[in-house]
Amino acid sequence: MSIESGLRHSQYAYSGVFMKVKSVQEIQDALQPIAEEMQIEIVEIEFKQGKAPALTVYIDTDSGVDLNTCEKFHRAIDPVLDEVDPTFGAAYTLNVSSPGLDRPLKTDRDFQKRLGEKVEVKLFAPMQGKKLFEATLKAFDEHCVTLETSNGELKLERAKIAKICRAIDFDALLK
Repeated sequence: MSIESGLRHSQYAYSGVFMKVKSVQEIQDALQPIAEEMQIEIVEIEFKQGKAPALTVYIDTDSGVDLNTCEKFHRAIDPVLDEVDPTFGAAYTLNVSSPGLDRPLKTDRDFQKRLGEKVEVKLFAPMQGKKLFEATLKAFDEHCVTLETSNGELKLERAKIAKICRAIDFDALLK
């Protein structure tokens, strides 16, 4: 479960008790200066509850993310989060992670980085008899995505896209 942006704080049920957590925006605002200094993009911040509540910060850099980058960022943000106290004193685990090769494209920056690359698009409902397309991302705006398919150009409304992510050629990764 993600913390909703724009709220002052949220409450999550934990063992029958509501656990208060600060908003993603408040956490992001506290961590952003460190990310900028380290030339790291905070892709997403997520809070999960349960037996082991966890705050996960997904990061990226222009050259990718490795374990060393995650560890350095974790160490840099840990004392800041102690001050921010995102769970109002409740225990949680802090995770710093790469968003993964197949993370969904959500922001304009995500789309910009993938222009000219192969993407995989899953639709909510079939179009031209298909719900899954693999094509080259040609263009985008706030309402539509333009793909270059083997049958020509295809323009899709973003609202009709369930998920769009980088197409991964696993054979190429193994070489």
